[in-house]
Amino acid sequence: MLQGPYGSLDRDRPLIRLRFTSFAVGTVLLPLTGLVACLFISLMYHFEDATYTHCQVSNYLPSISSAISRMPERYIWRGCIGLHSAPRYLVTITYFNFYHSRFARRLPELLLSVLALLCSLAENTGLLLLTYVSSTETYNIHKNGFTVFIASSLLHMLFTCILWRVISSYHVNPEERTSYRWKVRLFLFNSCCCGAAYYFFRRHNHYCEQGIYTLFAFFEYLVVFSNMAFHMTAFWDFGSKEVIVATPPEDKRY
Repeated sequence: MLQGPYGSLDRDRPLIRLRFTSFAVGTVLLPLTGLVACLFISLMYHFEDATYTHCQVSNYLPSISSAISRMPERYIWRGCIGLHSAPRYLVTITYFNFYHSRFARRLPELLLSVLALLCSLAENTGLLLLTYVSSTETYNIHKNGFTVFIASSLLHMLFTCILWRVISSYHVNPEERTSYRWKVRLFLFNSCCCGAAYYFFRRHNHYCEQGIYTLFAFFEYLVVFSNMAFHMTAFWDFGSKEVIVATPPEDKRY
């Protein structure tokens, strides 16, 4: 037994122990709080600048790109996304390990798990790119980051729904079935909102009609909120799990 200021029991006790549900809620609340704060500040203090478009027609809501490109909104958004990105990468790896344990001997699902992993990594990286390069700084880089984020997000949702359909077909865990149903609903809702946002964006650029850009901004909000809700389904997927920082058993010395 180790003699000194602390014994082996104290040394081997986990340094951090956090329920995954709390971890998931905290991770999603960071971008949600940041986005709501940026939209509120833009509407209250930068309304004219934030809602201005090249068409110079009446507009009542700022796009997300506009809402996060001014100060202090820019720093609020960057801080929230920066803090949430590391946990997001951790959750991505957690999902891949989960799929690998379920589909270790099923090659099609295992390959789909790899695609879901790559899409999730690309989604988070695209979000970081569009966050730290604003539309008022380098528009093309910001636009490419947004494109990567949306495309990889939709593909990740699709691959995830397919994988969970397989899981729900031979597992009777009610939480897993609930998670699968909400994943499908949120994926379909997100896809419809993406289509609507794209339609109103193109219509605004072609015809410069009053209020059309407001509809684009509204559906853009729904795209982002439903994306957050989709990731929040991890609440059901890993509800009984914990995030722990501790000494691995093989590294313990007695």
